[in-house]
Amino acid sequence: MSTSAPSKINGVSFVASRDSINSAHVNPIINLQANYVAIMPFGFIRNLEHPRITYNSNRQWFGETEGGVKQYANAFQSQQIRVMIKPQIWVSRGEFTGKIKMNSEEAWQELEETYSNFILDFARVAEETQVELFCLGTELETFVDHRPEFWLELINRIRKVYSGKLTYAANWNEYNRTPFWNQLDYIGIDAYFPVSDMQTPTVDDCKKGWAKYKPVLKLFSENINKPILFTEFGYRSVDYSGKRPWDSDRKMNAVNLEAQLNATQALLETFWGEHWFAGGFLWKWHHKYETSGGKQNFMFTPQNKPVEILVRDWYARY
Repeated sequence: MSTSAPSKINGVSFVASRDSINSAHVNPIINLQANYVAIMPFGFIRNLEHPRITYNSNRQWFGETEGGVKQYANAFQSQQIRVMIKPQIWVSRGEFTGKIKMNSEEAWQELEETYSNFILDFARVAEETQVELFCLGTELETFVDHRPEFWLELINRIRKVYSGKLTYAANWNEYNRTPFWNQLDYIGIDAYFPVSDMQTPTVDDCKKGWAKYKPVLKLFSENINKPILFTEFGYRSVDYSGKRPWDSDRKMNAVNLEAQLNATQALLETFWGEHWFAGGFLWKWHHKYETSGGKQNFMFTPQNKPVEILVRDWYARY
């Protein structure tokens, strides 16, 4: 692996599968001109008040387990693609992780213990595989709000086992009150900012939408003296893709490839040239390229859609 860091993190969020991966799965990412992938092992919680996280079990898909993460990391690294390991929690029925909240001190302590085990186990995997970047949580705003001391202690514990760079994936509306950016290397943001109310947003309308956030993000980065990294960014190929970009409701199913294309172009034009901006991870990329995405698909993936060519052109420039 080369020692010089890339000028921008041109990443994709790589969805775990039940299978191991090989160069056939890596090559389409190389063709995208990406230089980074996020690998996302999952832990599971029964409900928003439940303190126990189940992970690395034989009931999970291979790519979500420790063995799978190691195999994926090695497959990408062998092709000179750098890796961020980004463990995430899945709440039953897909409830939002930002609302995880215990109803007793005892339950909070149990959650802290099981979350620490989950994160530290994958931090050790990150060290063993020598990946460049580790993300210690994703969209956990209530947990962070209620237990800030826990997070500071967890960061110290991670630093003892992992020697690479650290970030946290704050949701777009929580990053400005996340209390531990000074302890990390990047201000990580899942960049689902609402930027346009149009059915088919134009590039200009989305750029106008970004105009109210961009100066605030720049100032935030400068005040903390850390670069901003979009730990997730992307839009669905649906009508009103810029209105509630986080919304994955499958009832929103009016395919609109132009909406996805324009919203993505506006984001790339707004941020990729900024010195305080480190890059980002496109949401999201599936291992079986040929059968993923396509012109009838209304979900996030850029695969086999016009937006893929746009992203490739931008990634090639940086």
